[in-house]
Amino acid sequence: MTRQSDAAIRVLSVAEAGAFGERALRNIGFSADEARVIAAVLIDADLCGYPALGLPRILTIAEHARMKLPRKPVSVVHETPASALIDGGNYVGFYAVHRATEIAIDKARASRFALVGVHNSWLSGRNAYYLEMIARAGFAGMHFACSEPVVVPPGARAPALGTNPIAFGLPGEPHPLIFDMSTSALNHGDLILASRLGQLLPAGVAVDAEGRPTRDPDAARAGGILSFGGHKGFGLGLTIQALGLLAGAALPRGQVRDFAFLFVVFDPALLVPPAQFKRQLAELIAQVKATPRQPGVEEIRIPSERAFMERERRRIEGIALERRVYDRIRAL
Repeated sequence: MTRQSDAAIRVLSVAEAGAFGERALRNIGFSADEARVIAAVLIDADLCGYPALGLPRILTIAEHARMKLPRKPVSVVHETPASALIDGGNYVGFYAVHRATEIAIDKARASRFALVGVHNSWLSGRNAYYLEMIARAGFAGMHFACSEPVVVPPGARAPALGTNPIAFGLPGEPHPLIFDMSTSALNHGDLILASRLGQLLPAGVAVDAEGRPTRDPDAARAGGILSFGGHKGFGLGLTIQALGLLAGAALPRGQVRDFAFLFVVFDPALLVPPAQFKRQLAELIAQVKATPRQPGVEEIRIPSERAFMERERRRIEGIALERRVYDRIRAL
């Protein structure tokens, strides 16, 4: 049941959020099946505590220039038993990359290894979602995603790379180990949401069009986001942009700095018995969590641990949307 926690927040149950998101997505041009797949990715981001990658992303999809271009079915353009190069048909990545994940899992089941690349797509969202699909299917996976330039290299005044996240997934008990990070100091979705809500950015994550540090999200949209960790984040981001070329980034529009997505998936049994790996992974995590802590630190957190706990809590308490975002999505 929908309730209102205060004047600025709208709280939806998971079922209500799903129906709300799917209805908006159908109204901007997606089929019922496409809307269901996209909404599931968005809602899981909200459940895991990443609102900038959740339902507010529907507004970004609706506003994106590529929504105005025609779409065609997602298709495999080159294939071997262990690999597939996929044309995303100009579908948003929430749909095309989800389909690529399914193909990667199917190929890994058949060949125990899969290499899958996707181009002619855009905006894939929280990559941990796809890696969790892979890990819960029993496979280890790596994912690299690149995009159009929004990140300013060290010493530059203009964007040269995408936010270019890298993600890993490993099967484990009771949950897989998932690590998903952007190579930029700020996720682009967080920048867009801050702009929508009129909120300041953290210090030291963005520059304006003149290359000067800024906390104004609109000035940062005219300028760019910084790499995380200086030259180290830049080096990772550049490498991921280059890996995107293997996924066909330059094929749709002849641009070497464009969206692309690359999966590497394999059966752990190619190297060690899966049960042994899961047991040793659990032992590794337990030893890390048992590390002596500094005063005032309650717990050593493992990547993805907080997200899994948030997901269970929010399934009960519901998903909170800023009222102004809720109203804009509802208007769709």
